[in-house]
Amino acid sequence: MKIFIKNMVCGRCIAAVSTIFEELNIKITKISLGEVETADEISKSNIQLIENRLRETGFERIKDASHQLVEKIKNLIIIKIGKLDIDEDFLLSKFLSSELHKDYSALSKTFSQNENITIEQFFILQKIEKVKELLLYNEFNLTEIAGKLGYKSVQHLSSQFRNTTGFTPTEFKKLKVHDRKPLDKV
Repeated sequence: MKIFIKNMVCGRCIAAVSTIFEELNIKITKISLGEVETADEISKSNIQLIENRLRETGFERIKDASHQLVEKIKNLIIIKIGKLDIDEDFLLSKFLSSELHKDYSALSKTFSQNENITIEQFFILQKIEKVKELLLYNEFNLTEIAGKLGYKSVQHLSSQFRNTTGFTPTEFKKLKVHDRKPLDKV
């Protein structure tokens, strides 16, 4: 049985969801961002327990197909950005179509109807959150960050950063309070 779960965005989320299933003695055969597969069917009473425990931990069971698709899109984007291997020629539409085996226009329409923003806007917001993180860690300079996230230039990154946050990357680094959002809230 497959259960789709909203707000799983990292390895710690997988660990937290895995713990919920272990505590309820439900054997997981496979777990990944947004998805848990069990060996056996789960009773209605256990489904309710799972849903309650997920909600308590900040997750949510996704029941309908369009929401499941949206969650898959979000997770693919978060994983792609997290790997820091986006090249200048990266095409989000081609990537998502290839990964999900669906026409991009259908993916885009479903996403926009459910999230009230476009896939491209979500992608940009996720990249900006990653830029904030990388700026604060001081591991990479702005040129390196731009290269790892597929920006054609530092100016392009800076312009998009300023349009999204209201600050240049340099101004953001100087702030005493760094306004970062959890990935599941972007």
